[in-house]
Amino acid sequence: MTRLSLILACLLIAAPAAAGPRAPAPDLTGLWTSTSLTELERPKGFTSLTVSDAEAAAYERRRPEEFRHPAEDDEVGARASESEFWDPGAKLARIGGQARTSWIVDPADGHLPWKPEGQAARRREAGEHSGFANPENRTASERCLISGWAGAGPPMMNAPYANQYQIVQTPGVVAIALESVHDVRMIRIVAPPSGGVAPASLHLPAHLRPWMGDSVGWWEGRTLVVETTNFNPGDALKLPTSLFVSKDARVVERFTRLGAGTLGYDFTVDDPATYTRPWRAEMVFQASKGPMLEYACHEGNRSMLGILAGARREEAEAGKSPPAK
Repeated sequence: MTRLSLILACLLIAAPAAAGPRAPAPDLTGLWTSTSLTELERPKGFTSLTVSDAEAAAYERRRPEEFRHPAEDDEVGARASESEFWDPGAKLARIGGQARTSWIVDPADGHLPWKPEGQAARRREAGEHSGFANPENRTASERCLISGWAGAGPPMMNAPYANQYQIVQTPGVVAIALESVHDVRMIRIVAPPSGGVAPASLHLPAHLRPWMGDSVGWWEGRTLVVETTNFNPGDALKLPTSLFVSKDARVVERFTRLGAGTLGYDFTVDDPATYTRPWRAEMVFQASKGPMLEYACHEGNRSMLGILAGARREEAEAGKSPPAK
């Protein structure tokens, strides 16, 4: 069964009964890519959201070299060791014709508005995933349970590779398939809620927490608004990005078709346990010719075998038994 036919089959199963006639929704269907040198937070050297073409060009000449030759490229497993399949793009994203230095637009400084408790939670989570004794000590992305770099989202971040998305749309469900780890988000379409906030009854019960959270969406004019709650705590840490999303967060995304080849993507993260205030970002997706390639994460996950074998060797040399799980 092809990827597209599998998604369509899932859509038919998941689609709710029609709630009466609706105006035709804009068509978001297609292949899209978020490949760009722009990242979530503003890098050092930039002090504003937009820069001139000359400043952008200077950064665009330098940044790909940093990807290929990171400072730690003499380490085993450093980024340079896998750079042969990296595709970070060659340019900063342009929105409204202006080069963007960060996806974050609010706060104006382009940085996450951390609470001390949020930073502590992120450090604690990172520590829990820094061991080598068991698969559970590694991150969900290393275990091939979900894509790294927060690619699957929400929010959906760009990574140095496998940034293609396929959107399949029906009246009752919108599915977003990601090339990386072939994750598929299923967004149930509902009538626009009063006040722009979905009542809890539209979401899954609190004890059900899928890997990509629970998403419901509705149309506001030409924009698909998606609200996600019920985040899985096993994917709170979005390594290697700086992003952290707690289980009680609420993320609201907005998808707007800006033209034949451009999809606007705007999102707000409201996570009082982690951040001092809600924060907002803007991204842009470009149409892609494809194809979507097989990721085969589990099938090629040789590094996990090496990690665990190394831990067993260290334990044998130290005369220790592996810790019980």
